[in-house]
Amino acid sequence: RVEIARQIEAARALGDLSENGDYHAAKDAQGKMEARVRQLQAMLESAVIVEPGASSDGTVVTGSVVGIRYDGDDDVERYLVGSIEEHRDDVSVISPRSPLGQALLGQAVGARVEYDAPNGRLRVEIVTVD
Repeated sequence: RVEIARQIEAARALGDLSENGDYHAAKDAQGKMEARVRQLQAMLESAVIVEPGASSDGTVVTGSVVGIRYDGDDDVERYLVGSIEEHRDDVSVISPRSPLGQALLGQAVGARVEYDAPNGRLRVEIVTVD
C-alpha cells in the first residue's frame, strides 16, 4: 500500500492527471490491491479452524489427506481435502465442494466412489485417510 501511494504521489508531481498514464496505472494497481485486501479480510472473518486428519471414525472430512487410486491405475495419489490456501508441498489440494471432494467426504478406506469429471465419470478407491 505504501509503495503504491508513493507511485501515485510521484505521478501526481508530473502534472496534468487527465493524460498521465503513470498516475492511472498506479490508481488501477491501488484498486486491485485494495480489492485483494478486502477479499482476504472477508476470508479471515469467515474462516473456521478445522483440525487436520480423519474424523474419529476414520472417514474423510475437510482437512483429511486422502490417498486414492483411480480404476485402471496402480499409482496412489494424495489429496488434501480443503481450500487452496491450505496447500502443502507434499499433496495436491481439492475443494470439498468439487465433484471429487464431495464424493470422498464421509467415506472410509476401502470405499469405491464415482464422480463426474470433464472427461467423463471416474471411479476411485480410497486407500488411506490421514
